[in-house]
Amino acid sequence: MPLIAPSIVWIAEEQNTKSLPATIPILPSVEISMNALQFFNGLGGFSEDGSEYVICIDAKLKTPAPWVNVIANPTFGTVISESGAAYTWTENAHELRLTPWHNDPVSDSSGEAVYVRDEESGHFWSASLFPAGRQSNYITRHGFGYSVFEHMEDGIYTEMTVFVDLESPVKFTMLKIRNQSGRSRKLSATGYVEWVLGTNRMKTAMHIHTEIDPDSGAVFAKNSYDPEFSNRVAFFDVDNLKKTYTADRAEFLGRNGTMQNPDALVRTKLSGKIGLALDPCAAIQVSFELEEGEEQEITFRLGAGRDSTEASLIARKFRGNVIAKDSLEKVKNYWKHSLESLKVETPDPALNIITNGWLSYQTLSSRLWGRSGYYQSGGAFGFRDQLQDVLSLLYLSPQFAREQILRCASRQYKEGDVQHWWHPPTGRGVRTRCSDDYLWLAYASSVYLAHTGEIGILDEQIPYLEGRLLNPGEESYYDLPRTSDKSADLYDHCVQAIKHGVNYGEHGLPLIGGGDWNDGYDKIGKDGKGESVWLGFFLYDILIRFEEIARRRNDQEFEKECKSKAQQLKESIDSNAWDGGWYKRAWFDNGTVLGSSVNEECQIDSLPQSWSVLSGAGSEEHIYKAMDAAYKKLVEPEPGVIKLLDPAFDKSDLDPGYIKGYVPGVRENGGQYTHAAIWMILAFAKLGNTKRVEELLRMINPVNRSKTPEEIAKYKVEPYVLAADVYSKTPHAGRGGWTWYTGAAGWMYRLIVESFLGMQKKSEQLTFSPCIPKEWDAFKIHYVYKTSTYNIAVTQQNNLKEMIVTVDEVEQKDKAIHLMDDGKVHTVQLSICRSESREAADLSVNKSNAPSPGLIN
Repeated sequence: MPLIAPSIVWIAEEQNTKSLPATIPILPSVEISMNALQFFNGLGGFSEDGSEYVICIDAKLKTPAPWVNVIANPTFGTVISESGAAYTWTENAHELRLTPWHNDPVSDSSGEAVYVRDEESGHFWSASLFPAGRQSNYITRHGFGYSVFEHMEDGIYTEMTVFVDLESPVKFTMLKIRNQSGRSRKLSATGYVEWVLGTNRMKTAMHIHTEIDPDSGAVFAKNSYDPEFSNRVAFFDVDNLKKTYTADRAEFLGRNGTMQNPDALVRTKLSGKIGLALDPCAAIQVSFELEEGEEQEITFRLGAGRDSTEASLIARKFRGNVIAKDSLEKVKNYWKHSLESLKVETPDPALNIITNGWLSYQTLSSRLWGRSGYYQSGGAFGFRDQLQDVLSLLYLSPQFAREQILRCASRQYKEGDVQHWWHPPTGRGVRTRCSDDYLWLAYASSVYLAHTGEIGILDEQIPYLEGRLLNPGEESYYDLPRTSDKSADLYDHCVQAIKHGVNYGEHGLPLIGGGDWNDGYDKIGKDGKGESVWLGFFLYDILIRFEEIARRRNDQEFEKECKSKAQQLKESIDSNAWDGGWYKRAWFDNGTVLGSSVNEECQIDSLPQSWSVLSGAGSEEHIYKAMDAAYKKLVEPEPGVIKLLDPAFDKSDLDPGYIKGYVPGVRENGGQYTHAAIWMILAFAKLGNTKRVEELLRMINPVNRSKTPEEIAKYKVEPYVLAADVYSKTPHAGRGGWTWYTGAAGWMYRLIVESFLGMQKKSEQLTFSPCIPKEWDAFKIHYVYKTSTYNIAVTQQNNLKEMIVTVDEVEQKDKAIHLMDDGKVHTVQLSICRSESREAADLSVNKSNAPSPGLIN
């Protein structure tokens, strides 16, 4: 149901009126209080169930930055903002854009639009604020898999719903038009797209050929000169047979015209011009009449096929409003079913909202399927990136992780290194000297094994890649490698990766190469001698994991190798990596240390402090001091950031790499890099420090950054998804950086579920070790395991000697929940002690909770 009925007035609460007038008239007669929205900030808020973010804007009152939705299926998608500005792609968000991505963080630009025109007066407007919104308000609702735009203009109510099919490469723009003007009206609706069919319109426009498909009647567009996708055919279509069209952008916009005021909308109809040597676009206009109270539905479809035959089939298959509505229903049902696989109920409403849908939606729709956001239209798979992302989706569907692990194994060279990133479907990508990429294959495989218990994945056979080795002094090259005749099972791929990473420098720590997790450190080891302390901790974690996996595989030789190499690493860390108050970060090729008190800049970096705890490789004598130093030096309660390092690189002689090109306080260079901030909170959780965990978790939750007009004026970006970075320096302190396309979303989900709420799944059992505030009396988790549902209630009690676990009123002596696929609803009660140790502000009081090796599973 639409949020606004045919008539509405928004009434702002007194504390939220600083950016708004007392009332914002949209339509007369019906009033909705701002209390109906959660966390309303003067521009928007969450629906009652948290599944939609609702935004109210007009020509003057706009969001401080584009607030978008990334809507995708595995091979097709669109990014659309609160104003309706959008771009769409097929197969690859970078390589095969159907419409333009403008890469403009200042203005909200687009090559797509839908217009409505009064055929009697000539007055026209757009169905969303972009590009031709008038003075009255627009309501935008971003939901899971769709966005809705509502508007009233001159007695005509419009509701435009935008979504993509769950499986096929087609985008629907369903326009519902209702006449509430009190008289009969003659109207038209015009859909418009600018063709790209490649990476950049400036490069492709001259090559695009348009035509009318005789079978479907759709406007076809093809770029036969694209070296990779010459057979691909895009289409734009509408059901209404009473239509006119043009494929000439120059005709539609006019001389020096714009999308805000296109020349075509002052003409009676479109010309029908189509073919070669045009400034290519597709514009379709349909005319109709509406009596008072009558409603018309018009559906525009934008899609693509691998060739003209497939494009025609898809265009015909998805004809009709009934088909469109059925597709939308499938989309909504899919996301509802998937995102409700695990739901939490806690005393923190902001935590509930971000956990129950938005984090997993961000990870799956933007990171895994779309591989795109408003600020980064990447299109590629990053080797380490999506391997981390899919681990947070294990509770939704382990199949996502399984497929990605095997996909990444196929991008490993026979020497053990991997493609840093690659573009599907071709596989063209970059070979680099990054030193951690390949290790994430072993890490992700070990987490998958622990979570699912599916040991059979290790026997899957996957071929290697073959390509030339990097030349001496060469940092990377971009190429299309060939698939090798040599194959190996996943276990051997992981072993090969680990052995490739056991490559140490003079301090006995792994070589950093062309950068470790922090790609910006690309010059620290450019001569092949620089070392990474963080990588030492990470490799230790993986060696401990694979010592156990090798034991289960009866690979005694590699089991012993993992054990001895891990012990060697630990000794090197203990001997060389401690700086006196925290762990160092790295050594340059020339032996200069980084992340030390002797440095003028980057005296401390958060990663080795966090991973000294998470890996279990840090000594108990040091880890508490290291984390205390990290908190004191890197956490800034105002403006609410957890910095990656401090002080930022600026004027010193140190040249660690491109990180120094960022302004101090921005992104990795002394700003909050949210991915690393979450690792710090995970480390505090592993130490049992509930006070720090709650404080920092609240700090990085985007819902909490944008609850008032003052907060959103500072933070600027979307309140409903995680930002990759937050700036730390005046005058931009507290401002969000790029959003959506960040691996922080997946790690945030794991932090909340597995460390904060403490639910750990190992094979077919659940265990709990919460790290929640002592003030909480209870929380609940609803978990769907295959065909069964587990309703889990956790309560904190005083003076309880040990945890008590009951399943269907039967106490579990081993304190575990043994999962059954029996189609039943199971009731679980957990009682835990309200331990006073959890409220400790001083880390040293928690030494009884010293970490065991390995992070989460």
